[in-house]
Amino acid sequence: MQKIEAVIQPSKLDAVKDALVEIGVEGMTITEARGHGRQKGHTEFYRGREYSVDLLPKVKLEVVVTDEMLDKAILAITGAARTGTIGDGKIFISKIDEAIRIRNDERGEIAL
Repeated sequence: MQKIEAVIQPSKLDAVKDALVEIGVEGMTITEARGHGRQKGHTEFYRGREYSVDLLPKVKLEVVVTDEMLDKAILAITGAARTGTIGDGKIFISKIDEAIRIRNDERGEIAL
């Protein structure tokens, strides 16, 4: 099993969710986040004064998939989240040793 953590633009969340559901991914966790990468934020003007916004709104999506579904899920996320501009986000992959469903103690891929 593999855990996919994707940090994406909030405006792309619905498209990414739909793409994952379409390929058969059933469970996901979504968290609102703030951060920056290479873009380092931007400056804005408010009431004539300039100020820096260095932590931009992002969405962190976490999904655990079987090893066989990993490539499909990555393609779905990148296809739906990509705009081609800086700030599109990142995907991180981690190995998951075990999954346990609390309700009935199912273990492994069946618990997903």
